[in-house]
Amino acid sequence: MASPTIIWFRRDLRLSDQAAVAAAVAKGPVIPVYILDDETPRHRKMGAASRWWLHHSLEQLDACLRILGSRLILGQGRVEQVLAEIVKSTGATEIHALHHHEPWWRNAEKALRDAVEGEAELILHHGNYLLPPGTLKTGSGGEYKIYTPFWKSLRERMPPEAPSLGPSQLEAPAEWPDTADLGDWNLLPKKPDWAAGLVKAWSPGEAGAQAALEEFVDKAPGYDSGRNLPSEERVSRLSPHLHFGEISPARIWHAVSAEGENVETYCKELVWRDYAQNVICQFPQYGGESYREKMRALPWRDMSDLQVQNDFAAWTMGKTGYPIVDAGMRELWVTGWMHNRVRMIAASFLVKHLLIDWREGEQWFWDTLVDADYASNSVNWQWVSGTGVDSNMFVRIMAPLSQSEKFDAGNYIRKWVPELADLDDPYVHDPEEHGCKPASYPSKIIAHKAGRERALAAYQKVK
Repeated sequence: MASPTIIWFRRDLRLSDQAAVAAAVAKGPVIPVYILDDETPRHRKMGAASRWWLHHSLEQLDACLRILGSRLILGQGRVEQVLAEIVKSTGATEIHALHHHEPWWRNAEKALRDAVEGEAELILHHGNYLLPPGTLKTGSGGEYKIYTPFWKSLRERMPPEAPSLGPSQLEAPAEWPDTADLGDWNLLPKKPDWAAGLVKAWSPGEAGAQAALEEFVDKAPGYDSGRNLPSEERVSRLSPHLHFGEISPARIWHAVSAEGENVETYCKELVWRDYAQNVICQFPQYGGESYREKMRALPWRDMSDLQVQNDFAAWTMGKTGYPIVDAGMRELWVTGWMHNRVRMIAASFLVKHLLIDWREGEQWFWDTLVDADYASNSVNWQWVSGTGVDSNMFVRIMAPLSQSEKFDAGNYIRKWVPELADLDDPYVHDPEEHGCKPASYPSKIIAHKAGRERALAAYQKVK
């Protein structure tokens, strides 16, 4: 029997349109491997919501592999050490994987090559993005930093290649290496089990991703007009499936594009994901450092101050007294996800109304989002905070109360803030101003005018 080939899974937990899988299967017997490595990413190890998703996605991947005559081998520890041991014990001569561009994964790939040198070759393939990061160049040959020209350049290279089918069977190795037990990883919450809302909201895995895509394609032509309306279900909810690689962006692009000409706005959202990945390839520390040098001196409020801690806690718990903000933060806590328009409003409120460093919010989202993605999360937060390479201006301060009414968020608020469920429009958007705030709902932790003036005063110090 030919030497087995290892398929190293990371955020690419699918079998169809997966170049590493296709290349490995063509070689002969394969050993599919996933390694839980919390050491390499250090403070960027997966948050609690992502770990819940990972558990169920790995279950689904293993089930699909078993149908094809294979199985998923689980290992825990530093990837280069675990994979080197599997190479030694099985005689594998090749490791196939998809490129990952987060700084810790690039470090891990280098360490793995060193660890298996002379025994096995690491072969990386593309497929997590519409185009490999770094492909597009400006007229001067540099990397794009601004989204709009990036989008225009990428659009000229579309559509991507048609997505491929997965294998019909996988050849097993002569002998399987040892595997860990998924349940021993304790990825699921137990005491307390806070995941009931996630279980109700999501179906992790490749089949769940395909079902979500099929549900969305008919809505795609109306995405442009409906994406800003949190009370309506007109968004794709594909972001966690994309993050974990349960579906390829190429498959989504082709399915959505088949719906006609009115889908460009959604395609731009797919491209924004590519753009964010290109940003972190250029600036690996983007998740922890403001890009704009002058904004690094912005006088954020001191997190050691008890009042600032209380304000941050009120924001995380959805008790700010601003219904649209509170609805979004409670949706996040229950489901691990938040409507995109509301994400912008909630993030802007933290950064500007509360003058709390964007990195505090980014870390909270990292732990609570099921689609917590290093590139997208950091690029989006730096866009809102006005600190990024291509970002909103800090002085453009969202007015959450008028945003709520403008985008007809009444039913969204009534769903996620039950204290306000009996209030009609327009009262539900600002019950305190209308004099009908229930006693069970908190007062505003800061007035809109006061928050705005404080933020502008802080900006004047770095202007």
